[in-house]
Amino acid sequence: MRSRTLTLTAAAGAALLASAVLPANASGLTRGAAAAGPAATQEGSVSAADLLAKVTSCSQISSGKYKTDDETSATVPVCGKNGAVFWKADMDIDCDGQRTSKCSESTDPWYQDDTAFHQSDGKPLRADTLPYVVVPSSSSIWNYGSAGIKGGGVVAVIYQNKVEYAVVGDTGPTKIIGEASYATAKELGIDPDPENGGTDSGVTYILFKNSQVSPIESHSAAVSLGDRLAQTFIRDN
Repeated sequence: MRSRTLTLTAAAGAALLASAVLPANASGLTRGAAAAGPAATQEGSVSAADLLAKVTSCSQISSGKYKTDDETSATVPVCGKNGAVFWKADMDIDCDGQRTSKCSESTDPWYQDDTAFHQSDGKPLRADTLPYVVVPSSSSIWNYGSAGIKGGGVVAVIYQNKVEYAVVGDTGPTKIIGEASYATAKELGIDPDPENGGTDSGVTYILFKNSQVSPIESHSAAVSLGDRLAQTFIRDN
C-alpha cells in the first residue's frame, strides 16, 4: 500500500548527484545491478514460453496507461485475455507487511507495516517469504475489482523464462504499475533489495480472473491453483 511518489522524486535527484562522482561502472549499482541470477527451478507444468506466446498482443482494457516509476512516462496498458488480464512492466520491490530482518524501516525507506490484504489470522502479509504482486489502486485508469481481480487472486509472474506463481497481496499508487514482494523477486532471480533491487523491464504479470487462494499465505496452494489456471489459459487463448 505504499506511495513512493514524493520520495522517489527526491531519491532520483540524489541518484543523479551520486552518479556524477561515481566511476562509470558504479552507476549500475541502481535497481537490478546486483541481481542474483535466474532461479533454477520451474514452478508448475506450464512453461514461460507457452504463457508468453499467448500475450504477444494487447487488447487494452484500461482507460489509460501506467508509469513504471514516478519519473517515467505512461507507457504500460492493462490488457485483456480470456480468463485473465496482463501487463508487461518492470519490477519494484514491495517489502511492506510484517516486520522482519529483511523488511523493515532499516532496510526499506518506503516501508509500511501493513498490506491491503491480510493472512487468514488477520496479520499483514510477509513480503520476504510470500510471493505476492501489487496492483494499482482503483482509479479512472483501471479498477482491478471490476475486472475480476481480487485479493488472493493468482498471478503468473514471468521473467527470463521462469514462471513464479504469486497472489494479489497489496495495492499501490493509482498511476504506477510493476511491483511485487521481496519473495517474488528472489524466486525469479531478481535482486530483492527493497531500496536498490528490482529490474527495469522484462517482467510479465498474468492475473487470473475470479481466482482466490485460500489461505492467501499458502504458496503451495497458489502454485497448485496457478498451474491449473495456466493450463486453462493456454487452452482458451
